[in-house]
Amino acid sequence: MSTAITTDQVKALREETGVSVMQCKKALEEAGGDVEKARVILRKKSGEIAAKKVDRIFGSGTIAGYIHVTGKVGSMVELLSETDFVSGNDGFKTLARDIAMHVAATNPKFLKKEDIKESDMKAAKEVFAEEVRGKPADMQAKILDGKLAAYFGEMVLLDQPFVKDPNITIRAMIEAAVQKFGEKIEISRFARFGVLEK
Repeated sequence: MSTAITTDQVKALREETGVSVMQCKKALEEAGGDVEKARVILRKKSGEIAAKKVDRIFGSGTIAGYIHVTGKVGSMVELLSETDFVSGNDGFKTLARDIAMHVAATNPKFLKKEDIKESDMKAAKEVFAEEVRGKPADMQAKILDGKLAAYFGEMVLLDQPFVKDPNITIRAMIEAAVQKFGEKIEISRFARFGVLEK
């Protein structure tokens, strides 16, 4: 027996996610009316949709900036889209500004894992190798890998939990935006500035 999905449920999920009414309704039906499960289904689908659009070409985008109220930290983010129809959308501009605010708050060093240089990886391995010395030999490699993943995870922008909602990563935000706007979206670059204090 299927659970009846109400218009209010669909509307609430639509307002929360920005995803189309039809996708929200399908997710709620698939989840048997469970809103939490429907959110998970939508996130999963957003990753699948983003993967399908990976070969598309960028033709537009926006640059957003954020300056902290102290005036001592700021950042800029370039967020790309396929068309200026999407890049001119207020929701797209808000996404870019939210990412810029996140960059100012977290100071990531890399955009994605592939940007980590071999020299950075080697230096970190040397430091953490000292920490795992003395642990059982069969566990050392696993512990070292875990420490490296945690260390670099904090530095990779796409893998960081969003400062406004730690339940979602920056990558998941981008994937949700791809689902919402129907276009390939990508952060092409970012910069963070901080006043050096003596």
